[in-house]
Parts: sequence; structure tokens; C-alpha cells
Amino acid sequence: MQSRFGRLASACALLASFLMAAPAQAQEAKATATKHDHSHAHSHDHSNDAEQQIYKGYFEDSQIQPRLLTDWQGEWQSVYPYLQDGTLDPVMAHKAEHGSKSAEEYKAYYEAGYRADVDRIVIGADSVTFQTETRAFEGQYAADGFEILTYEKGNRGVRFIFKKTAGDDKAPAFIQFSDHRIAPSKSDHYHLYWGDDRKEILKELTNWPTYYPAALSGDEIVHEMMAH
Repeated sequence: MQSRFGRLASACALLASFLMAAPAQAQEAKATATKHDHSHAHSHDHSNDAEQQIYKGYFEDSQIQPRLLTDWQGEWQSVYPYLQDGTLDPVMAHKAEHGSKSAEEYKAYYEAGYRADVDRIVIGADSVTFQTETRAFEGQYAADGFEILTYEKGNRGVRFIFKKTAGDDKAPAFIQFSDHRIAPSKSDHYHLYWGDDRKEILKELTNWPTYYPAALSGDEIVHEMMAH
């Protein structure tokens, strides 16, 4: 009988020891996880900070890398109609809340910037098709380097340039992409400049037709713009 009580007492002591240790182990595991999560988030913050700096136009020449037309491959739509019909008004109001202009002044600024008669652009591995309300024309293009532009604020931009090698006469001799990226990566939107004189196109700073994926709705484009 005494032996049975002894065994029972030992079992109770062992259970109590386990119950006391479990919270401490859980707390230690929680602290380790918290430390890992913080480190992980901190790493992402650094990555995002670097990307944001590039997006704003602050980078080293050594960071720039050549890009292929496939970075912009897909079907794209002009945002100009959305500015005209008022869909982008919330974006202008948002800019006014954080900027130095009124919503009306921002809308006038983007009216000049977004203006375009090319409503759709379809980009393949080496071809670009431009679509207006009345016609479409296509050209085949090859990479022709890039140019770095310095703006009044001191930040910079990179134009990735492609030269027509064949195609319709109407297709421009040169197209220049600017999408706030400076190395190979898939673009989520871009500003496009085009014409027949490579140097003259580089001088264009007030009109920058802007294109987002054709699959996006107007409201989705508003969300994308305000996320930046």
C-alpha cells in the first residue's frame, strides 16, 4: 500500500514539474519567434527602402542594367481616358492632401502628362502594336541602350530605348520606356515616349503617356496609383 502511494506521489511530482516547465518553454519559443519575425520584417524594410529610393529616382549608375522588351510584354491600356471621365479624381484628391497643389491643379498637370491618342499597346518579345480609335500599327524593335536624365529636384530617371528594325511606316522609329525601375524586372506600369528622333524624344518631360495592364479596371488602377 505504501509503495502504491509512493508511486502516486512520484507521478504527481513529475506532472507538476512538467506543468511548471511548459509555460517557460512556450514563453521561450514565443520570444524566439518574435525575434525572428522582427528580424524578418527589418530585412524587408531595408529591401523596401532601397526600392523606394530607386522609385523616387535616387540610385547609383552601377545599379543600372540593360533590359529586354519582354520586361514590358503584355497588353496595356492608357490611363488618359480615366483622367478625363473622372475615375482618377480620388487620386488627384489624395495627391492634394499630401502635396503642394490643389486637386484641380494636379488634374491639369496630369491632363498634360497623360495625354495620348494611343489607347492600347500590345507588346511581344520583339514587337509593339499601337492601337488608336481608328487604326493599329506595328513595329519590330531591338534594344538600343538607355539614357539617364537628371531632373530639377536632383533626382534622376532612366529611359530604356528600343529602335525599330522593321514594321509599318506609322510605327515610330524609337520608343523609350520609363517605369521607375533600373534593372531587369517585369513592369507593372510605365510611361512611354516615342518618335523618330532619339535625342529629341529625350527632351520631352511634360507629356508622358502612361499605361497600366489592360486587365485592370479603373477602380483597380486608382488603388494601384494611391498605393504609391
